[in-house]
Amino acid sequence: MLFQSSIRKELARTFGATLVVLITIVLTIVLIRTLGQASRGSISPQDVMLFMAYSGLGRLPTILTISLFIAMVSTLSRMYRDSEMVVWFTSGQGLAVFLRPLFHFAWPVLLVISLMALFVWPWTNQQTKDMQSRYQQRGDLDRVAPGQFQESSSGNRVFFIDRDVSGEQVSNNVFIAATEKGKTTLTTAQSGRLENKGDAQFLMLSNGQRLENEVGKSAFKVSDFEEYGVKTSNAALVAGAAPEAKLLSTRALVKDPTRSNLGELAWRLGLALSAVNFVVLAVALASVNPRGGRSGNMIFVVLTFVVYNNLVNLGQSWIFVGLIGFGHLLLALHGGVLLLAAAWLFKRHSHWRFGRKTGPRLSPVPARAGSQP
Repeated sequence: MLFQSSIRKELARTFGATLVVLITIVLTIVLIRTLGQASRGSISPQDVMLFMAYSGLGRLPTILTISLFIAMVSTLSRMYRDSEMVVWFTSGQGLAVFLRPLFHFAWPVLLVISLMALFVWPWTNQQTKDMQSRYQQRGDLDRVAPGQFQESSSGNRVFFIDRDVSGEQVSNNVFIAATEKGKTTLTTAQSGRLENKGDAQFLMLSNGQRLENEVGKSAFKVSDFEEYGVKTSNAALVAGAAPEAKLLSTRALVKDPTRSNLGELAWRLGLALSAVNFVVLAVALASVNPRGGRSGNMIFVVLTFVVYNNLVNLGQSWIFVGLIGFGHLLLALHGGVLLLAAAWLFKRHSHWRFGRKTGPRLSPVPARAGSQP
């Protein structure tokens, strides 16, 4: 009881401190990236904090995994450094016995990682995608400030309007320059109003003139109109696009086992399976070299996490291009890592040494001067 309680208390302290530091670092990076997207017009400046919260929540499974891994390795390495391991080993506790208290501490974290990878991850992606879509699909006239030229979302039209004080849906002195289907058009009107028809938005112009010219030709076509409609929103076309695999729920991925969906499903399951393997790897890799620095082993541990995590990401691409099957990837990658970690742990637990054992070599005693051989 004392053995397990002492380890769990130290694990809790180290895990909490590591988690706070990593969350602070990740949120800072996400904030900088989100502010960059807002400055480029990808998201609304008013939704920066909400977008950052969704992005950070989606990255939480990876943060929890590396925090748990570092906490376990740090705790066990500290016990080696302070010779506490010697005390536990002499009391009959082998290295493999540490798996039980570690899993007893880690199972709630592993459960949270699994649930977030399978269910929260697609939900956060859907929320951020909806926020971006709503901002990018807003009417082109919503982007326009009075007295300023503004390019449309498609990039093929330029608007200039003056908003009337009588209401936000009515404007005067409207100018539109467009290049579509090999033609350049200039449209001016005294006034215009917004109308929504289905999922599309139209600008209805009144009392204006339209100048049309084919690219590469000098002929112009001029026409006057009393009323003319210009489509300013393509929301219906965007809404009809097929959703990405990362936006689909886990249940939807299972129902539609395409390569893209299976790759995404393998990645989500890989987060949960790798978190379990990292517990075994922590016991197998934790050690301290008295002649080396304290950070030497930690660098190797972080490198192990990076390599394993990159293999999980690469596995998603391999399934998508057809290099490996879904089941074969899970068995080869995660099963192979588990067997390798278990074998290394059993080697250290049993104190195996590679190579042939040789007896101690006796150095010859030098003969004294004047003595008989």
